[in-house]
Amino acid sequence: MTTPQPIEIPPPSLDDVLYEKRENFAVITLNRPVVLNAINWSICRRLWWALGEAAKDDGVKAVILTGAGRAFSAGGDIQSTPPPDSDPTPSGLDINLAIWRMQKPVIAAVRGYAVGQGHELAGTCDITIAAEDAVFGELQIRHSFGPPILITPFLVGLKQAKETLMLGEHIPAQDALRLGFVNRVVPGDQLMAAAEDMARKLAALPQKTVRSNKLLVNRVYELAGFREALDYRSDPAIAEALGTTAEAPDPHLAVLREQGWEAFRASRDALYKATDR
Repeated sequence: MTTPQPIEIPPPSLDDVLYEKRENFAVITLNRPVVLNAINWSICRRLWWALGEAAKDDGVKAVILTGAGRAFSAGGDIQSTPPPDSDPTPSGLDINLAIWRMQKPVIAAVRGYAVGQGHELAGTCDITIAAEDAVFGELQIRHSFGPPILITPFLVGLKQAKETLMLGEHIPAQDALRLGFVNRVVPGDQLMAAAEDMARKLAALPQKTVRSNKLLVNRVYELAGFREALDYRSDPAIAEALGTTAEAPDPHLAVLREQGWEAFRASRDALYKATDR
């Protein structure tokens, strides 16, 4: 299997997510740079493992989540084939909830694309630091999808959430900062230094208070329906409105898989080249 360039795509590997402990924090790296760290079953399994390692290590006080190469993550991998075994694979929702539930703060360090599932993954992290070249966005509407995980309404205001979800535009880093998707924007060559500095500061603070403050903020959002919103497809009223059920899922994904990456990319971008921010 190759990219449109064409470049051969490496097969799934244990190295699809890298885990490294540095000082008193951990760095977790999505490591499929050839496909801009598109999320497939292999990344989900390895990311689940890495988050578990960070959670259980008492020497880890904070976590940095980033992507190798030119992007944080370009979203779900529509070319992904099923795993070759029957081992359990966590869903995107499982991954996001693992970050949400982790007592330790998680910092997203974003360069390049963080769109679709990548946008949502960065959004679930407690703090997001973006390089100047970072690009965010919920692009699924371009192909009649809803968001995989409905986090955007909790990150920005009502009107900004509707604009993001209903237009599906690319959102440059400075606009993402203005809207509230990110905490800080830094020059690209300073991204990891800024994230590591943040991790060290968090690790130096009283840990009980850091963790309780994360819990307090999370609980306020949970009382507002955050966790139910993440899994919005399970809501009967929404399922009825979308016309989808477990027996009759959204047909668009199957069509996109048949069309392949090149058709997806070309049709996705054609309408928006002149209109993105």
